[in-house]
Amino acid sequence: MTVITHDDGPVRILTLNRPEALNALTPQLLEDLATALESAAADTAVRVVVLTGSGRAFSAGVDLKALAAAPPSSGNVADSLNGPARRCTELLSTMAKVTIAKVNGFCFTGALELALACDLLVAADEAKMGDTHAKWGLRPTWGMSARLVQAVGIVRARELSYTARTFTGAEALAFGLASYSVPLTELDAKVTEVAAAIVANSPEAITAYKDLYRNAQDRNLSDGLSFEYVTHYPLSGAGTRLDAFGK
Repeated sequence: MTVITHDDGPVRILTLNRPEALNALTPQLLEDLATALESAAADTAVRVVVLTGSGRAFSAGVDLKALAAAPPSSGNVADSLNGPARRCTELLSTMAKVTIAKVNGFCFTGALELALACDLLVAADEAKMGDTHAKWGLRPTWGMSARLVQAVGIVRARELSYTARTFTGAEALAFGLASYSVPLTELDAKVTEVAAAIVANSPEAITAYKDLYRNAQDRNLSDGLSFEYVTHYPLSGAGTRLDAFGK
């Protein structure tokens, strides 16, 4: 089971469950996550959806074996990954529930794109995050270029993407990317506290707010996402870079 579903009252917790691979993203895991998100979106008893990972990671990003099985073309990962990943990001950002990324550990590249699609991000201080597309000769196709800019501003987004550097949950809070950052030992309690505060409020008002904020955000976001999805670039080094990592 690549995604574990657990309900804590009106809070649905979805846990990426490939701990032996740091919850690396495969087509099957993304399909399973999309199905779980669709179920949560349709369940009227669910008010908040928490996305997290088992073990030491939220997710290390796309599984390198999945990339090897369907090699990137011009820096663009295969449709077997793009299709379900975009379903996930769309559901996380548009469902009439508050979505929270609980970043407990490693959260890189495609995983960071999933987290950015959530309404809120709560991180462990010790979490390690980063946009490493450029490190592997890839370009983002799940929303990084549109959502990261909105989260941290263009100057910081450029720095993080151009350097592909790792930053902590505490830094994510300072950047404006995270809503909260706490020691890992306090992460569960903080997410429970935030979810409870949301659930205590009017569900109709929360739904209205989500729609209003999305409308304000989408004035630029939708064009940015469309441009990212369809624009092609002559990237040719992904295979060599990925091969070198595996040696």
